[in-house]
Amino acid sequence: MSAMRFFALTSAALPLALILLTSAFPAAAAEKDVIVEQTDVANSPKQHLDQLFSQLKRERDPDKANGIANEIRMEWNDSGSATVNLLMQWADKAIEEKRNPAALDFLDEAIALKPDYAESWNRRATLNFVMGNYRKSMSDIEHVLDLEPRHFGALSGMAAILSNSGNDQLTLKAWERFLDVYPAERTAQEQVNTLAEKLAGNRT
Repeated sequence: MSAMRFFALTSAALPLALILLTSAFPAAAAEKDVIVEQTDVANSPKQHLDQLFSQLKRERDPDKANGIANEIRMEWNDSGSATVNLLMQWADKAIEEKRNPAALDFLDEAIALKPDYAESWNRRATLNFVMGNYRKSMSDIEHVLDLEPRHFGALSGMAAILSNSGNDQLTLKAWERFLDVYPAERTAQEQVNTLAEKLAGNRT
């Protein structure tokens, strides 16, 4: 999987039926009357997202980690605003139909309405990348990471742009930041190993 394709994956609309978000319920106490707090039931979206990121950081099985990453993407896809969600859907449709100017207009409006929604910035970063507007894409990525430093899609996008510029040292740092959030991702592991070997070879 190329860095660009992985970057774009974060903006792909996932079928709602693909992923079911479930809460983990603590096991009943085997003895005595023990009160167990079922904290997951009443978790806020932010708390649930924090739990998913914690699971992603601990998981070493790539397939299981991918499932957790997909749950995180589902959380990112909900802005909490029906209007912004609709604009994002229109942008996705416009991108599919290669109507990039229209898609940019929808994303610009989504960002104006809810500037603290990281995924609208990330979607625009992805589109700018596809269009070859790397400077604009990097600017949008910086906004994403200001809002959500754990956004592995934005980090892989940053790595892709830095790789295109030929800056291996900064590209390696971007992939290392990615692996700090999502350690089990094979493409990122391969990129880090390849770049580390290349840079070590250049120093000898």
